[in-house]
Amino acid sequence: MTLIPFRLPPADHESSPLTGWTRDHWEAVADGLLRSAWEWSTPGRALIDLPGRPSRSGVRSDGLEGYARTFLTAAFRVAGSGGEDPHNWLERYADGLAAGTRTAGRDDAESWPLILDHTVFGQPMVESASVAIGLRLTRPWLWDGLDARTQDRAEEWLRGALRHSPAPNNWYLFPFSVAGFLESVGRGDAETARARQRALDLMEGWYRGEGWYSDGDGRAFDHYNGWALHLYPVLDAFLSGDEQLAALYGGRLREHLESFSLMFGADGAPMHVGRSLTYRFAAGAAIGMGAVSGHTPLAPGVSRRLISGSLRYFLEHGAAGDDGLLSLGYHGPHDATLQVYSGPSSPYWASKAFVALLAPPEHPLWTAREEPAPSEGPDRVLALRSPGLLVQSTRADGIVRLHNHGSDHVRPHEAETADVSDPLYARLAYSTATGPTASTNTADNHLSLRVAGSRSSRVRIRPLGAGHGEGWGWAASWHIPVFPEGAPTWPGLRVESVTVVRGRYELRVHRILGAPADARAEQTGWATEPGGAVRSSLHGLHGWTEQEEVRAPQGTAFTRWAVLPRLGADVEGTEVLVALAALTGEPEAGPLAAAVSAVDVNGDRIEVRWADDGSTTHVGFAPLEVGHGL
Repeated sequence: MTLIPFRLPPADHESSPLTGWTRDHWEAVADGLLRSAWEWSTPGRALIDLPGRPSRSGVRSDGLEGYARTFLTAAFRVAGSGGEDPHNWLERYADGLAAGTRTAGRDDAESWPLILDHTVFGQPMVESASVAIGLRLTRPWLWDGLDARTQDRAEEWLRGALRHSPAPNNWYLFPFSVAGFLESVGRGDAETARARQRALDLMEGWYRGEGWYSDGDGRAFDHYNGWALHLYPVLDAFLSGDEQLAALYGGRLREHLESFSLMFGADGAPMHVGRSLTYRFAAGAAIGMGAVSGHTPLAPGVSRRLISGSLRYFLEHGAAGDDGLLSLGYHGPHDATLQVYSGPSSPYWASKAFVALLAPPEHPLWTAREEPAPSEGPDRVLALRSPGLLVQSTRADGIVRLHNHGSDHVRPHEAETADVSDPLYARLAYSTATGPTASTNTADNHLSLRVAGSRSSRVRIRPLGAGHGEGWGWAASWHIPVFPEGAPTWPGLRVESVTVVRGRYELRVHRILGAPADARAEQTGWATEPGGAVRSSLHGLHGWTEQEEVRAPQGTAFTRWAVLPRLGADVEGTEVLVALAALTGEPEAGPLAAAVSAVDVNGDRIEVRWADDGSTTHVGFAPLEVGHGL
């Protein structure tokens, strides 16, 4: 554990027996983050130029990002306190707004870059939403005190978001948020109405059910559900009092939290999956928004345990350095976690977690006694058919695993090529205690084919179904193996994959169709720290002939250096391969070989008998059929 670089109040284990943290801790962290960031502001306060490698958008855009994202923290902090601003944060942001918009677009020390299309260094459009939401939250104490000329200049700058093209995903909610602010201060018109309606229309097409949106066309299911796709419309409805919007989007948020609340480990860590993970404790934003708005299935004490657990987890694992700045990484600095759009201020989208401060001190979110998180209860298995995900949690070690049979981050128009395979989406499984290996190392949790020296990638994932019963669940998908060298695919080659989970066990079944001569199949398990508290196991049950341990010197977000188990087998034509995997923190966990008493493979039908209770799992292909019982 790392020493938290902010002065915090004493822990309160009476009201918060699990984390010891209260609303006072949240305010102290918010103030600490702001105080550290403001050490790096420009003289006119328009930009906060944090140290570090610049993003692809350049240092000026990065400086705006520093202003806008920290403004979210300050706005939630002050609005949640009814306007009390003991550190005069809003005075700084008012000064910065005036300086940044005075000659917007000019190449000088203070002026903000103009908002352009997403294809032309469009990052300022992202930041416009944070500026607009910050102004909306603090209107009585900041916006209403500005002179008319500054208000007009700010409006003109913000309207750039309404007049240019967002990226084809959650970015449409940025002009939506800008328009919402402008309408809230009496500056709405046909342009603002059009921006809002366009975003809401797209949201309907991206909603896939069970509380889950795809982040744009395609099948990208990740944390953008919580820190963007649910947060923005529900916050907008909360601030405007729009009951119709609140009913629709609040209802979806409630359903989302039914499953998403299970994706936090007992240590507070969120699921390590998808892009932009350097936003860290922003993962709790949807939970905080649910508590603030009332659109949540969670008891207040459960909500506080989840959000405080996540905030504390990251701070105790070095997310903020000795200088109090959030680093580019996950625990501490970690390059493989980042995207090309990540700059020094990008981690401050973590500010979204502070939406919880909109619940005043007397709100049940802060007054109710903390209760255990879902992952601290009995073992759970939850299948989500719409996104094609399977969630598995075990009480003994507090680890939550996510088996991926439906999320791939490949847009419908994009070709399947190995270079678009993303470790943060393409793997078979993710967890709250491990991260994927870097793209230059051996891929963890991956079924690959090696043909003529080229190893395949999993790119577009086609879900086949998912379901669960009492204490067990399954999910299935198929993909076309794509190769980086030589022919990108082989005629007729495809892989059908089924994951069945119960307890800590993961039954991984693959049917390979059309494998060319001299092909070799490889299955890897979880990547973990050698000798660490969390251990990875992989055991071949049928078809696999070799087993070895592979090194991943670039490590993961959780460990500087990692190892992972790998199975191998020569294949040709149609082959069925069966393995048992496990990720566990239980010190006394027994070997995988003892978990299964019998395996029977008859053509396309597989039957596995479990040693603990004699129950049987069967998997059939063509047609797909999965079942489990005594």
